[in-house]
Amino acid sequence: MVQGTTSDAGKSTLVTALCRYYQRRGVRVAPFKPQNMALNSAVSSDGGEIGRAQAVQAAACGLPPHSDMNPVLLKPSSDQMAQVIIHGKVLENQSAQQYHDYKNVAKTAVLTSWQRLTAAYETVIVEGAGSPAEINLRQGDIANMGFAEAVDCPVILIADIDRGGVFAHIVGTLDLLSASEQQRIVGFVINRFRGDISLLQPGLDWLEVRTGKPVLAVLPYLRELYLEAEDALSTRHAKQHDDPVFQVVVPHLPSFSNHTDFDPLLLHPEVNVIFADSPAQISGADLLILPGSKTVHRDLARLREQGWPDFIQRHLRYGGKLLGICGGFQMLGRAIHDPHGMEGQPGSVQGLGLLDMETTLQTGKSLRQITGRFYRQHIPVAGYEIHMGLSTGQALQQPMFILGTETDGAISTDNQIAGTYLHGLFDLPQACNALLDWAGYQSRQAVDLNAQREVGFNQLADMLEQHFDFALLDKVVAEFLSLCKQ
Repeated sequence: MVQGTTSDAGKSTLVTALCRYYQRRGVRVAPFKPQNMALNSAVSSDGGEIGRAQAVQAAACGLPPHSDMNPVLLKPSSDQMAQVIIHGKVLENQSAQQYHDYKNVAKTAVLTSWQRLTAAYETVIVEGAGSPAEINLRQGDIANMGFAEAVDCPVILIADIDRGGVFAHIVGTLDLLSASEQQRIVGFVINRFRGDISLLQPGLDWLEVRTGKPVLAVLPYLRELYLEAEDALSTRHAKQHDDPVFQVVVPHLPSFSNHTDFDPLLLHPEVNVIFADSPAQISGADLLILPGSKTVHRDLARLREQGWPDFIQRHLRYGGKLLGICGGFQMLGRAIHDPHGMEGQPGSVQGLGLLDMETTLQTGKSLRQITGRFYRQHIPVAGYEIHMGLSTGQALQQPMFILGTETDGAISTDNQIAGTYLHGLFDLPQACNALLDWAGYQSRQAVDLNAQREVGFNQLADMLEQHFDFALLDKVVAEFLSLCKQ
């Protein structure tokens, strides 16, 4: 199991790297994250919903994603509420206190998935969540040491040296653990190092003497690495542009979800993507995209508060194109109805009124991986759907895609406004080129996201080959297992 001294220490990346390292050696390996909190999710092969990072890690293993790889997913809808997803299916919305009380039940789901994975694979690489030293979250923990103790799993602790204080992070984390938890940590990994390793060596020597545990690796900062972000919006891999390029603007809304939809545009050599909190931050746009949203009514209210409707009208008057994805598509209609209170109090909110349609939120969630083509064009498109709304209205008579045997989305009669429920619509290069062409930019330089992802996986595995002491890892794990038997 990989646990971190902090959030964003590199847990997801190291698990992905280990998955590809072992996969390249012919080991039947799978990823596992007992509990994840993220708005960036993916659809699993068994029709469930899991964290995006586990879907990426499954790809590194050469596997389709499965709901057992992330049995508990929490999707925040506010600072104090989250949608609880168990084995890929929505359970209910719970407050932080309600979920705290529910953890014993959730633990059963976690252990059931763990048993199935360990029965099917030779090696399972587990990812923790946040830090194991969060004192207020230790009771009933199923995400870090609580899980590791339950299944007797050895732990690697990873820390990020780039943010500073790496030795304090490691020693402080270790000090806040119980004696049995300290014993469970078999070694450390220091992540994102840049500089002369000889200058770091005295600190490594001190750390090993101070803790009695080895440093298994010092991993370099990989500047050119592309890997989908687990949750927080990341533009680290965005192309830098000196010349005027095609400008895409995305309102950065509170419940912005599935931001990896924009990775192919961020990687595009001729496209500049701006995530803006308000229209005051930008001077103009060629293409404006309303993104996916976990709580559409909340994001729609924010959109209005920040003055985006006026910007949208001006953008359209000047001939700009507007695209809505999933929740953003729903915002384009006349109204959004929530009779069951799926996003808060039951009721209806007025949409932007740009497409002749209305959406009703339902208790069931549509989850599927899907392929298809553009409507009236034989250009392939592929992606996935994650939504709880059913849209109806005249606008849907002119759809955007044919997905399977069904039509999807809508395009306005003047061809300026389009919307779809499809996430990942830019992932195929042909689809990305076609969408940019619709938006007014004839480009044939879209990246192949799947190929880019494979390059990243192998780059990570190559890094481990060079910098990770696997012989030492095998030794300390064997010693740990020997102690467990005594």
